[in-house]
Amino acid sequence: MERQKIKNILLNGETGKQVLVKGWVRTKRGSKNVNFIALNDGSTIHNLQVVADVNNFDETILKEINTGASLSVAGKLEESAGSGQRVELIAETIELLGKADPEKFPIQPKKHSLEFLRENAHLRFRTNTFGAVFRIRHAMAFAIHNYFNEKGFYYLHTPIVTASDAEGAGQMFRVSTLDAKNPPLTKEGEIDYSQDFFGRPTNLTVSGQLEGELGALALGEIYTFGPTFRAENSNTTRHLAEFWMIEPEMAFYDLKDNMDLAEDFLKSLIKYALDNCSDDLQFLAGRLKEEEKNKPQEQRSMDLIEKLEFVLNNDFVRITYTEAIDILKNSKTYKKKKFQFPVDWGVDLQSEHERYLVEKHFKRPVILTDYPKDIKAFYMKQNNDGKTVGAMDVLFPQIGEIIGGSQREENLEKLENRMREMNIPVEEMWWYLDTRRFGSVVHSGFGLGFERFILFVTGMGNIRDVIAFPRTPKNAEF
Repeated sequence: MERQKIKNILLNGETGKQVLVKGWVRTKRGSKNVNFIALNDGSTIHNLQVVADVNNFDETILKEINTGASLSVAGKLEESAGSGQRVELIAETIELLGKADPEKFPIQPKKHSLEFLRENAHLRFRTNTFGAVFRIRHAMAFAIHNYFNEKGFYYLHTPIVTASDAEGAGQMFRVSTLDAKNPPLTKEGEIDYSQDFFGRPTNLTVSGQLEGELGALALGEIYTFGPTFRAENSNTTRHLAEFWMIEPEMAFYDLKDNMDLAEDFLKSLIKYALDNCSDDLQFLAGRLKEEEKNKPQEQRSMDLIEKLEFVLNNDFVRITYTEAIDILKNSKTYKKKKFQFPVDWGVDLQSEHERYLVEKHFKRPVILTDYPKDIKAFYMKQNNDGKTVGAMDVLFPQIGEIIGGSQREENLEKLENRMREMNIPVEEMWWYLDTRRFGSVVHSGFGLGFERFILFVTGMGNIRDVIAFPRTPKNAEF
């Protein structure tokens, strides 16, 4: 008999039919005469109830059926007498595939803290919370590829090992095969990278954008979707050393085109989540409500489903950075000195400022444009005022910035001058500048941090809980 997935059985299983299922035991309860086993195979957040008549099975096998054990069960589907599911499986044969010692298996059927589950990240997928998170993560990855494919974009695999620093941040992981204890040295006593594998200093990438631009200025529209790395010694709930980025780059797109794409892209993903992940979202919404039930009303998060619909059903407000500063300075929050961080033209806005604009002032998602050039990257389009650049940040409720992007500077002379101002090595970036020498065009792009987006969609509070194996300072377990 061919194995069926529990998701399909719960949706379409016909009573009276023989089925074979395999999965892991979530719970077992019962009496002298009958055992009720909740079986889950990862295909859905819901368990299939297996009913085992004690008289039909060896006592030894039934004793080995504990939380975490894996089973193969064959039997007949019958209408469920209990609430919560339409059918249940009357077991005729049970095969114990893998035991789980109840004294040692850490994921027991009780509430565990997220910190405890991070310490057991290799097993946390078996909980309802993390099963839901990672099914949604998969769905969003699929939706991203599907969206760009339907738009005629090409998926470009940009390098993970690179000699350039797209952001000029300097917080990069070095890649080297040189002897760590006795590296070769130059006459000046510096490490001689000419003897390294690549013949020069190389690092793990912080962004695929620069290489993405090269592809866009030939293929028209491309996107990258891959891992990026930051050697930032930060242990906050919003930082990872290894994370995934989606970075589309588009030839012939100006800033308005870029904003239009970003808004449509985000709404498309959220619609896909609402249409295809309803069970998992409903579970996570209930989980969030339970987590925050003891908080004061004003500190509670928006209902998860309502929050997603809020983004989907509202046009994004578009204002300049300068207009945003004026709004913030005229706010009661500012006048009562309730912002933690300063509000002045030229500062990089903090999450509290971004959330005020979205949640309190406009009550809609916001796209901020035309930031001061001194707080933005070298490649952004320089505006005619000489002070600002054609940047754009998309701001969401409860999380602040979700997308950062810009129109790129297509003028060779302006770009070279800006690179020198910011100490970006012009000579080493000859390949990037060639795109401005040969057939330069207006072009734009943006970046969406995948984990930050999954945080928003799932309502989880810590970015370490939306990636399978988080990499953070002093932590590279699993």
